[in-house]
Amino acid sequence: MRVMVTGANGFVGRLLVQRLLALGVLRGQAISALILLDIELNDLPIDSRVRCHYGSVTDTALLRRVLADGIDVVFHLVSIPGGAAEQSYTLGYEVNLLASLALLDQLRELPGAPVLVYASSVAVYGVGLPARMDEAAVARPELSYGSHKLMVETVLSDLSRRGEVDGRAVRLPGIVARPRQSNGLRSAFMSDLLHAYANDEAYCCPVSEHASAWWMSARCCVDNLLQAAELQDTLLDAQRVWQLPLLRLSIAQVIDALGSLYGEERRELISFAPDAGLEALFGCFPPMKTPRARALGFRHDGSALALVRNALNLQARVRRGRGAVNPAGVFAHESD
Repeated sequence: MRVMVTGANGFVGRLLVQRLLALGVLRGQAISALILLDIELNDLPIDSRVRCHYGSVTDTALLRRVLADGIDVVFHLVSIPGGAAEQSYTLGYEVNLLASLALLDQLRELPGAPVLVYASSVAVYGVGLPARMDEAAVARPELSYGSHKLMVETVLSDLSRRGEVDGRAVRLPGIVARPRQSNGLRSAFMSDLLHAYANDEAYCCPVSEHASAWWMSARCCVDNLLQAAELQDTLLDAQRVWQLPLLRLSIAQVIDALGSLYGEERRELISFAPDAGLEALFGCFPPMKTPRARALGFRHDGSALALVRNALNLQARVRRGRGAVNPAGVFAHESD
C-alpha cells in the first residue's frame, strides 16, 4: 500500500502522518510507503516507510515524479487558507484550484482508480445561512476559497463517476487548536481562544460570546479523514461529497468547557471586541444535521468538553483551579 499526503507539514497533515505510521495499515493492507509532499518537512518521524518530497503542489513535474511508481491512496490536504486566498487571488487560484485539478488529472492516468481523500470546507456554503441545515444544503460560496473548493468537489465527483478516480471529499468545519501563528485563517480566533485560556493569558475575542461556530478537533478530523479512506466501494453511491458531523457551539459554551477544565477565574482574562464582518462569516452558523455521514461512520467530538480535551491533547482531566465548577451546558451540544 503506497499512501501520499500533500500538505504533510501542516497542522492536520502532521497528525495524519503520525497516525498512519502508528496504524501501519490502511484499507486492509500494510503501508509500505508513506509519501510526503510539502515545501518544508520539519521534525517528522524517522521511519523507513517515509519518502519525503520537497516542493510545491503546483509543480506538475514534481507531482509526476512523485506518482511515477504508482499510488493507492492520496490525502490531499494542502491549501491556501481563506483569508490569504482572498487577499492573493492568484496564489489561491494556483494552489487551491489549478494544483488540485492537476493532481486529479494525473491520478486519472494511473491504473486502478486511486483513492483520493480531499479536504474540502464548509466555506462552500457562504454566509446568510438558513436557520437549520442538513446535507442537502445548497452550496453558495462567497469567497474565492469556497468557490475553488466547490469546483474541485465537482471534478472529483465527475472523475469518480467515470471510474477514473475513487474520490471522497469531506467538508471540514473550524479545526482546533491550530498553533498560534500567522496562517491566513480568518477563523484563527477559535484556536487562539483555546490556547489563551489554557495558558492563563489575556485574550480579546473578535466575535461576541453569543457567536455560534462549527467546531472539530484535529484529532477528530484525522479520524474522519481515515474513515473516508477506509469506506468500501459497496457503501458508496453517486454521492462522493459529505458534510462531516460537527459541533455547533457558541463562544460562551466553549468558555464554559474551558472554565470547567482550567478554572473559572480565568474568565476574567477574556474580553470581547466583536468585528461585525468576522462575526457574519464565522459567528452565525446554524444547527447542521448529517445523518447520512453518521451512517457511514463519520463523527464529531461529542461535546464541548470533549472538544477542548481533544483539541488541547488533554489525556486526563486538568486539575481545577480556584472557583472551577462543572457548569450546566458543558456537555450539551446540538447534535446531528
